[in-house]
Amino acid sequence: MLAYGCMLARIAAAASQFDVVHCHIDWVHIPLAEQLGVPFVTTLHGRLDLPELENCFERCFAEAPFISISDAQRTQLAYANWVGTVHHGMPEALLSPSLRPTGYLAFLGRISPEKGPETAIRIARAAGMPLKIAAKVDKADQNYFERKVRPLLDGTDVEFVGEIDEGQKADFLGNAAALLFPIRWPEPFGLVIIEAMACGTPVIAFRCGSVPEIIEDGVTGFVVDSCEGALRALDRVPALDRRAVRATFERRFTARRMARDYLRIYDGLLEVPQRALFERAA
Repeated sequence: MLAYGCMLARIAAAASQFDVVHCHIDWVHIPLAEQLGVPFVTTLHGRLDLPELENCFERCFAEAPFISISDAQRTQLAYANWVGTVHHGMPEALLSPSLRPTGYLAFLGRISPEKGPETAIRIARAAGMPLKIAAKVDKADQNYFERKVRPLLDGTDVEFVGEIDEGQKADFLGNAAALLFPIRWPEPFGLVIIEAMACGTPVIAFRCGSVPEIIEDGVTGFVVDSCEGALRALDRVPALDRRAVRATFERRFTARRMARDYLRIYDGLLEVPQRALFERAA
């Protein structure tokens, strides 16, 4: 919180120099931002299905403008002052596509119950395919890892890689036949989905949160409702065109597209011609 306090003090001192203040730190800044006399907007990145948020938003933040990272994210707080949805984007050249995967399945993310790593293991074993798990284990999830996941790592068909850095993702995802994303929670976005797409790798994901909004079923992967559905989808993965997966990423999920979406929202907040805003930003 000390870092937030210092950052907000600097924002207050410099706010008059900016056309719009855009925040990504949930709601801690809102009481200050409302006093700055400068248009502001907040992108919410986390889960919004927490009971304590409902009263907080209704009583304190009813007029504050918010941006969602998926339309699905909004459903938990439908009455909030949503001014737009902006899907995440990545630099187009950050991850390169691979058109010749080596045949394993991949799981990338946190080891936690809502991410479903044990479900990924069961799906891979039922399909007779090797699985590589690249994930960190937070202290809060250590007990879950020891009880539910580690006992499943007793064979040669599942490799627990551990946490990987950004430079390792291209090989890890690009060489996978598919990414498994068997989540059990209302995922607000799922950045790993578009990381896989950037590598040309299809995604098989459970129908939760933003998944049906991000994955084009039958093009960039498959949206399924069960382990049985995931197994049927795996049979269809070889028919998917990995070039089309990458092309969809380039069309929908680049950083440039994300920036332009944000600029359009700033334009609405400022009520100035969009062309002038783009020229000023260039």
